[in-house]
Amino acid sequence: MEYKNKKVLVIGMAKSGVSSAVLLCKLGADVTIYDVKRKSDLPEGLLAELDRYEYHDMLGVDPTDRIEEMDMLVLSPGVPLGLPFIKRAYELNKKVIAEIELGFDVSKADFIAITGTNGKTTTTALTGEIFKNAGIHTHVLGNIGVPITQEALDTQPGDVVVAETAALQLDTIDTYRPKESAILNITEDHLDRYGTMENYIAAKAKIFKNQRPEDFCVLNYDNEIVRGLAHEIDAQVFWFSTDHILTNGAYVRDGNICFAKDGEVQVIMPAKELHIPGKHNLENALAATALACLYGIPVKVVADTLREFPGVEHRIEFVRKVNGVSFINDSKGTNPDATINAIHAMTEPTVLILGGYDKKNDFVPLFMEFTPMIKAVLVLGDTAQKVIDAALACGYENYIKANGFEDAVLKAYSIAEPGDNVLLSPACASWDMFENFEQRGSVFKEIVKGL
Repeated sequence: MEYKNKKVLVIGMAKSGVSSAVLLCKLGADVTIYDVKRKSDLPEGLLAELDRYEYHDMLGVDPTDRIEEMDMLVLSPGVPLGLPFIKRAYELNKKVIAEIELGFDVSKADFIAITGTNGKTTTTALTGEIFKNAGIHTHVLGNIGVPITQEALDTQPGDVVVAETAALQLDTIDTYRPKESAILNITEDHLDRYGTMENYIAAKAKIFKNQRPEDFCVLNYDNEIVRGLAHEIDAQVFWFSTDHILTNGAYVRDGNICFAKDGEVQVIMPAKELHIPGKHNLENALAATALACLYGIPVKVVADTLREFPGVEHRIEFVRKVNGVSFINDSKGTNPDATINAIHAMTEPTVLILGGYDKKNDFVPLFMEFTPMIKAVLVLGDTAQKVIDAALACGYENYIKANGFEDAVLKAYSIAEPGDNVLLSPACASWDMFENFEQRGSVFKEIVKGL
């Protein structure tokens, strides 16, 4: 796509929006930036790199009257498509694309795109590590924290972009076409935006919509929703499963992680040697194994990386042991299914911290999955009463309502005994108290370090 001299409105001034605006300036576009916040209300230094270039500022100003003169709109993840000026752009047949679409269009690399309700960050980081260890120049980008547009111009033919790709980023893609894609799982989430599960599933499914028969799509055989998408896919479908032996895909047989393609089976390594804990992380490792093997990465590189990969920050991350109590940061657990995975990974009595921003999730299935290891729950945030109601509906009464985040951590510590865990896995987004889950996890770690 040609961007030189095009009038482009970039919407949403967080990391992705700023990165998109900078890239467009470098490409010679006539850039206008918009955010509901005024410039003085944005974080200090956010626009520092962009300020090296010429651009137009409509921060805090309704851009509806300017839409007609624009050639294109570039949306940051999560921008509501129902905003009046975006509707106006569609009425005028203006091109409306996502930040990842812009990055993909400019990039020269092969894309490996990973989506799913849970496990995206771990699987993306792990897959990126495998490719790096194979000697491939690899960019680990997307929802994992570094926008695709930030490094798109730096990519060269032969490079690989491993992209964590959230549903919010897929809403407005056009030609985005990964060489390999993966859908790890789909469970209830983001219903505050999508309204129904059908809409949410359709957003996730866009990851493969432009793939062709020479491409690959890796699906979770054990997730019924994901398995049901196979008939919609033009790419070659490969699977991963912890429970089934597969003809094409990654699976566990006789305790070993294996990969099969066209009847040829490669034994990767014993599953017990995987460094990261929990069945959900075994699933993540199987998905990464399939993606790597389909790209031709040697088995030894895959196995060595699986043995050494330490996991990612804020995902079942051991923080510190204080007077025999282990503190575990799972702030990335932003929906009930993610917290269920964390609960099942606990092998010692655990005090759980739950609650946060309401994404319209149902918490009853979470309490139904409680193991005897969950000895008490600290409840906080916008969802506090909703969580309590779910607990009572399931007959669980050992909960305490906290007066804020620090109070929750301190009360959890006071309840825990030597040998116990204190687990932060809120099953909710963080936006009622924090800018993001990373900040929530960092504050948790600071409080723990101060004990």
